[in-house]
Amino acid sequence: MIVAARRNLVVRNTVNTHTNAKNPSFIGISCRNLELVNSVMDRQILASSSSSTSGNSANPPPPEDAWFNTYLKLIPQWQSVHTVDQDLLEMIPVEISRVNQVDAGRLDVEMSAMLKEQLVKVFSLLKPGMLFQYEPELDAFLEFLIWRFSIWVDKPTPGNALMNLRYRDERAVEPRVKEERHWKLYTYASTYILIVRMGLEGPGLTVSQKIWYCIATVGGQYIWARLQSFSAFRRWGDTEQRSLARRGWFILQRIEGFYKAASFGNLLIFLLTGRYRSLTERALRARLVYGSPNMNRSVSFEYMNRQLVWNEFSEMLLLLLPLLNSSSLRKVLRPFSKDKSSNSEGDDALCPICQTTPTTPFLALPCQHRYCYYCLRTRCASMSFRCSRCSEPVVAMQRHGDCVSSET
Repeated sequence: MIVAARRNLVVRNTVNTHTNAKNPSFIGISCRNLELVNSVMDRQILASSSSSTSGNSANPPPPEDAWFNTYLKLIPQWQSVHTVDQDLLEMIPVEISRVNQVDAGRLDVEMSAMLKEQLVKVFSLLKPGMLFQYEPELDAFLEFLIWRFSIWVDKPTPGNALMNLRYRDERAVEPRVKEERHWKLYTYASTYILIVRMGLEGPGLTVSQKIWYCIATVGGQYIWARLQSFSAFRRWGDTEQRSLARRGWFILQRIEGFYKAASFGNLLIFLLTGRYRSLTERALRARLVYGSPNMNRSVSFEYMNRQLVWNEFSEMLLLLLPLLNSSSLRKVLRPFSKDKSSNSEGDDALCPICQTTPTTPFLALPCQHRYCYYCLRTRCASMSFRCSRCSEPVVAMQRHGDCVSSET
C-alpha cells in the first residue's frame, strides 16, 4: 500500500509538472494514459510480490526502488503524450466574444465624447464659435491622451478594461492550423484528449505596434478631418473650379469610398472569425484577448428601465397636453380648491383670462368680476360661459363705472 501510494503521488506530480510548468493556460485531460501507466506499474508490482510469496529462495523479493525504476522507464511515454498535446494546442484558435469587443469600442467612443464635452465647458466663456475651428486638434489631443495612458503603458483602454480585454501581438502566437471551434476531442494512440485554450497567453504589443497604432488612429483621423474641412471650405467639388481642385476632390471621394468598402468587408470577416474589429488592428495584427480568467458580469437594467419609463411618460405627455384646455381645466378644479384668495384686490385688478391689467375694464354680471372688454366679449359669445374666478354663469357684461348693462 505504501509503495502504491508513493507511485500515485509521483505520477500525479509528474502530470502536473508536464502540463502546467510550460503552459499555465493549458488544460489537458488524458485519462486513458494515466490508467495505462497505473496498470503497467500495478502489474509489475503484483508480479514481484507474487514471486516473492511463492518462494523466497527461488525468487528473491524485488528491491525497494523497483517502483522508481519503473517510473523512469515510463517517463518517455509521458513526454511523447505531452508533445502531442502541445502540437494539438497550437492547432486550436482562441474564440473571444464579439459582443465584448464591439461594446468595448462603443464605450471608448462614449468616453471620448464625455471628455470632449467637459473640455468644451472650460472654454464656454470665450467667444462663441472660436473653438469650432480647432475641433480636429481637440479630438486628436483627447485621443492622444487616451493612447498615452493606456496602450503605451501596456494597459487596456477604458472600454477594454470594462470588458476584460487587452491587446496582444498575434504574430507571436499565430496558430499553424485554423479550426472553426475553440475545443475539439482528438484521438491519439487510443487516448482521448480534450484541450481548451483560454486566450490568456501571448505577449502584449511591441513598441513599433504601439507607435503605428497612434499614427493610424490619432494622426490618420486628424489628417483626414483637416482634409475634409479644407476641401469643403475651398469648394473643391464645385464645377467651376479648376481641374486640379476637382481632381483632388475626386481622389478624396475615391479614398473615402474605398475605406468604407474595406471597413464593411472587415466587419463581415470580424463577425465570421471574431478577430480584428477594425482595419488598423488587422494591419498591425493587434488582437483583443481576455485580460484575466475571471470577470464579474453583474448586468444591471435599472438605468435602462428608468430611461424607458421616462421616455414613455414624456411621449404620453406630448400626446395629451395639446388635447387639454387650460382654462377649462382650471374651471373644473376651482370649486375643489381651498385657496379663496382669488377675490382679493390684487387678483381682481387683473383680467383672469389674459392676466394683464384691463385697458377698457368691463364687469361680468352678476358676479361683478373685472375683465378686459375683448376677453369678456369673445367669451360671452358662448351661452355656457362661466366666470373664470367664481364659476358663476355670466348673463351680461357692464362697463366698469356705468350703470347700464347689456344682455348677452
